[in-house]
Amino acid sequence: MKKILFILTAMAVVFSLSQCNSNGGDKGDTNSECCQTTENQVIKAIMERRSIRKYKDTPVEHEKLATIVKCGINAPSGINKQPWEIRVVESQELINQVNEVYKKANPDIIEKDPSFKNMFRNAPNLICVATAQGGNLDCGLLGENMMLAAQSMGLGTCCLGGPVRFIKDNADAKFFLDKLGFSEGYDLIYILAIGYPDESPDAKPRDESKVKYIK
Repeated sequence: MKKILFILTAMAVVFSLSQCNSNGGDKGDTNSECCQTTENQVIKAIMERRSIRKYKDTPVEHEKLATIVKCGINAPSGINKQPWEIRVVESQELINQVNEVYKKANPDIIEKDPSFKNMFRNAPNLICVATAQGGNLDCGLLGENMMLAAQSMGLGTCCLGGPVRFIKDNADAKFFLDKLGFSEGYDLIYILAIGYPDESPDAKPRDESKVKYIK
């Protein structure tokens, strides 16, 4: 019996260590540090999230998009104003239409990028966020909630500002804003590209010297 218990214990330890390694623990991490991080799913999602710029063609299921947006609107906001409006673009036709305007205006960019599919980093779906004046901070919290929720569901995201500027500045792209139909006084501030990732980029270095602890 003791021999069986010893074998079972050893197997459990090996399984635990293999789980840590498979979840991305660095070789320099201690096993305890690795497990503490990978067992906490919130921390795991934060540490593994990357900006994705290559996506598979597969559209995201409606139910997943709805869950992600629900996580977004559960972000905190000043005196609960919830100063955002969100439009989830599932229409491939609408994406293609505005993309044709972009291609016509930027032929050099298209020619230099053989992998180009659309102006939204080739993502199959979009989450467009608008706010009234003064709501940018709250919309930032909203966006981070959505990106982390997407990460936890095996999806990739990239927060885009360039396409927003193009859509606002190009008269031929005005139809896209009209189709989104934001309320009067609301301004499109960013677009989240979202889809199934087709790349696994490494994390870029973070400057921890910018953090100070005041005791």
